[in-house]
Amino acid sequence: MRLLLIEDDALLGEGLHEFLAAEGHAVQWCRSLGEVSAVEHQAFDAWLVDWQLPDGSGRDWVAQRRRARDRTPALMLTARDRLDDRIAGLDAGADDYLVKPFAPEELAARLRAVQRRQRPATTFVVGEATLDLEAHAASTPAGRVELTAREWTLVEALAQRAGRVVAKSDLEQLVLGAADPPTSNALEVHVSSLRRKLGRDVVETVRGLGYRLGEISR
Repeated sequence: MRLLLIEDDALLGEGLHEFLAAEGHAVQWCRSLGEVSAVEHQAFDAWLVDWQLPDGSGRDWVAQRRRARDRTPALMLTARDRLDDRIAGLDAGADDYLVKPFAPEELAARLRAVQRRQRPATTFVVGEATLDLEAHAASTPAGRVELTAREWTLVEALAQRAGRVVAKSDLEQLVLGAADPPTSNALEVHVSSLRRKLGRDVVETVRGLGYRLGEISR
């Protein structure tokens, strides 16, 4: 998994970074919300978030990301052990809550549980388009829509990261590989074609950052 670890305690952060890397995870470690701002729009499989940070609240940061429709699983890592704190953390958008001190092995087990829960849905309704990834079937109220192989690859790349912004460079690698030079506008051509076939709501442009799948209605 690609993990974002937000932890200001140097000893704990370094220990978790080394442990999780040894478990096979790719870990981006940030010590403050200021550092997070440079990477928060990247695609992560889960966030590991300390509540009390030098420049703000990890709980409030999770709540803000939820308001931005980011569904990335979030685990709160905090010394706050009161019942009302746990409730507040979960109500803010955390999917799990670990009270410090905790065994790294328990964190690893909870991440495995996150992976099991993350089995992606295969059917999405976005705007007026219905997308069945398993059957490779797309339709609108006007009927079935035929998509090219590249267009399906683009849809799948965004659907697997639903709610997250995917950087243009990452999408180019996922969809185009080495087939087109970095200076080409091939990705924009595929995005434009999808919007023409399925509606403009299917792919959102997040200016200066990349693209994301439109809001899923079910």
